[in-house]
Amino acid sequence: MPAPDSYDAVIVGGGHNGLVAAAYLARAGQSVLVLERLDTTGGAAVSTRPFDGADARLSRYSYLVSLLPPKIVRDLGLDFAVRKRTVSSYTPTVRGGRATGLLVGADRTRESFAALTGSDREFTAWQRFYGMTRHVAERVFPTLTEPLPDRAALRERIGDPEAWRTLFEEPIGVAVEREFTDDLVRGVVLTDALIGTFADAHDPALVQNRCFLYHVIGGGTGDWDVPVGGMGALTDALVRAAREAGAEIRVRHEATRIETDGRRAEVTVRSPGAQHVVAARTVLVNASPQALAGLLGEEPPAAAEGAQLKVNMLLTRLPRLKDRSVDPREAFAGTFHIAEGYGQLADAYRDAAAGRLPAAPPSEIYCHSLTDPSILGPDLAARGYQTLTLFGLHTPARLFAADNAATRAELLAATLAQLDAHLDEPVTDCLARDANGAPCIEAKTPLDLERELRLPGGHIFHRDLAFPYADGLTGRWGVETAHANVLLCGAGAVRGGGVSGVPGHNAAMAALGR
Repeated sequence: MPAPDSYDAVIVGGGHNGLVAAAYLARAGQSVLVLERLDTTGGAAVSTRPFDGADARLSRYSYLVSLLPPKIVRDLGLDFAVRKRTVSSYTPTVRGGRATGLLVGADRTRESFAALTGSDREFTAWQRFYGMTRHVAERVFPTLTEPLPDRAALRERIGDPEAWRTLFEEPIGVAVEREFTDDLVRGVVLTDALIGTFADAHDPALVQNRCFLYHVIGGGTGDWDVPVGGMGALTDALVRAAREAGAEIRVRHEATRIETDGRRAEVTVRSPGAQHVVAARTVLVNASPQALAGLLGEEPPAAAEGAQLKVNMLLTRLPRLKDRSVDPREAFAGTFHIAEGYGQLADAYRDAAAGRLPAAPPSEIYCHSLTDPSILGPDLAARGYQTLTLFGLHTPARLFAADNAATRAELLAATLAQLDAHLDEPVTDCLARDANGAPCIEAKTPLDLERELRLPGGHIFHRDLAFPYADGLTGRWGVETAHANVLLCGAGAVRGGGVSGVPGHNAAMAALGR
């Protein structure tokens, strides 16, 4: 039998984290092979034209960037940029029988708080609370690409006992209720604790706190930015960086087994019409912890469960709002919150936990084309077309188990109805049509994401997020496994989740012995 191909490092999975690791290792002089089972790289960080005949390149799955360290962009010489949104968020509501809303950003925040709540109290509390999170972000974000600090070291680095208690020790709902009195304001704050996370504000496990932390520390500011050219622009830049450094990337090559003695490993690979083995000193797995266990023939961790609805739309124009005090181009420029009052979020969680779809499904909406028109073809841009991305909360995978297609349709209709309640016209009246005359809208449930991307249970973070410090189960970088030469570089690593490249960077550093 011929000897198997041999590399310094084999990377299982060509998502953005795997590509980050490949670029770092190849630049360090290692021979690197990336194996990707699909016919394209990128995983969830891709741009596609999902609607026939429509020249709109949408970020189909992941959609905003906050946690990608500028260090990675600089180190790898990536031709990639993000653009700030002009508005942070807009949340429509009805007060005293009148359509109104809360606009954060565009130099109108104080005015909007006062108009909504009748005083400056909530605005002052908002400034104080997010001043605290900004302090934490400035100290925690730089640690993401350093060896894991332990809990005591991170607490000392933050240097604020009240902030530590608020974010790391007591349920985030305690602080939300202590700091804010207005139900709508409370809900806007809480949403960052629930993106892709099925939890109550007072969950004692603090999974909501972990989610909140990662949503407010990005870049040291907590800003969430639009990737110029769509999310696929990041994947394209990473592929170029990895290949230019000498990495080999093979698509339609699926790793099916890893065998290791801790020093050398062999990876069994299935490709079209063939199966073969490649050898490596180190294997980096850019997949979920469940997939890693399957490759090693080990007992998998507890099952993960996603809890979101992802909807992509192409519109001929933005819909008119009932709240005439804000222009649609301003309202949709940031995060447009729907049915996300504090009480509404609690009700939606209770509904879903009881096994039924939320009566008022909460969601948030983003119009990327307002910030980055380049994702639209010149003709669509000239005609005023816009994209909308909707991300629904509190819709766990279990709700779709009996009939995914029927439940998807029911949930989509209910979610759009919540949006329509704040519009002067149904959003469906603004949908573009594809080449076949069908409306340009698609929806993805957790089960769809599991089938298409192998996200376990459709969980966008692969599993519940972890606090960014070491405990007795973590290694130096938070990517180590029970096998010395097998590393986890996917979202399930400590400090994984989101489009960050952090697990890829950290796994590469571990492989290089740094």
